[in-house]
Amino acid sequence: MATVAALGLSSCARWGFSGSDTRLKFWNMPWGQTNFSEVDRAITLGYEPEPGTPPSSYQVIQWANFIQTFTSAVASRTGPAVSSGGSTLAFQFETQGAIAYADNLIDSWKSNGLYDDFLPGLLETMRVANGYAAVPYNLDMRVIWYNRTLMEKAGAEPPTDWQSYLDACAALKKIGVYGYGTGSGAGSFTGSHALTSWMINNGGGLFDANQEPACVTPQNIEAMEFVLEMVHKGYADPRSPTYTSDNVLTQWKQRTFGMGYDTGGLANNAGGAIKDELEVLSPPTGPSGDKGALFFPNNIMMYRDTPSQQASEAFMTYYFQNMAPLWTENTGIGLPPLKSITQTNEFQADKNNTKIIEEWQPVARTWAAPGGDALFFGVTAVDATPVMTNFTQSILSGQTDARAALARLQREVEATISNS
Repeated sequence: MATVAALGLSSCARWGFSGSDTRLKFWNMPWGQTNFSEVDRAITLGYEPEPGTPPSSYQVIQWANFIQTFTSAVASRTGPAVSSGGSTLAFQFETQGAIAYADNLIDSWKSNGLYDDFLPGLLETMRVANGYAAVPYNLDMRVIWYNRTLMEKAGAEPPTDWQSYLDACAALKKIGVYGYGTGSGAGSFTGSHALTSWMINNGGGLFDANQEPACVTPQNIEAMEFVLEMVHKGYADPRSPTYTSDNVLTQWKQRTFGMGYDTGGLANNAGGAIKDELEVLSPPTGPSGDKGALFFPNNIMMYRDTPSQQASEAFMTYYFQNMAPLWTENTGIGLPPLKSITQTNEFQADKNNTKIIEEWQPVARTWAAPGGDALFFGVTAVDATPVMTNFTQSILSGQTDARAALARLQREVEATISNS
């Protein structure tokens, strides 16, 4: 998701509720289909606070200009007590002193079962030096999809490693289908997510254990040479550098894409007859022996500017204990963070989602890979930024070599961080 402009808040500023509205304001994004916000509103307003503590209120924040909306509200201290937002939003606000750390909340969940209900490793992606900046809410996964019908027509087997991926691409090309479906046009970030996923799949990534940019590594060079090989062999659509998200989805619907990284919701987004043809591939093994891909642990955060921190934590406990309908009623939100939700009959009915949770989530990594998975401020330099778009377009155009492209990415990421 996109980055947030600096708030101009002193990290040592005193925070305390100063507004006249004593309701506990929960701001959420429209994460799914039309019915998502309806179900979410009902859950939120069903909260029954303890006597003497504030009731909840609900507001949908649209994705358009959401950065400015949150930035202005938090800076003017008219924002929410609790909210979701882009996957790196909490880490922007944490550096500005606006976040109420979730350590006490998470510790309290050890006695009611919520703590152990989170999928493995998720909670730790939210930990920064001073505590937990947020709580994982929904998972935006990047996984490899393939069209089963097209693969059968091409006589190709679902790949299990990079060489068999190339073999499947070659077979698909013979029937006029691209095996590396992707795009990096205006507003489309799946292309950069796919490149990072190939790096992670080879044991690489963009940051080292000291949370410093480390783009030019043998693992990353090998991964980008692999993608460039697909580009040069015509396995990727030459128009990919200009494809928007809608363009990419259209290519899947028109069956001109046979394989490629995409979101976990690709099949549902495509819909129609194509939906039943799309299947999630098991994570392939990279040359290094690693598996994995990029994922985004979208989260819910608490703010220091609240009517009551105790009330914020009580609401968060209620919300996480009662949010299952967002998935069991098929609202289109990303994958759930709680094991109990993934074990419901409604969730298990979607075999692709089940496969993602069982096979991809355990090996998925955040932007912080390979040095770690805990997110931090520096990752905002690569999260939906022009730096990553330019890098991706240079690879997909085939007008560069791997080392040069990664060296340029390294310089630009360092410059972005230093200027933040």
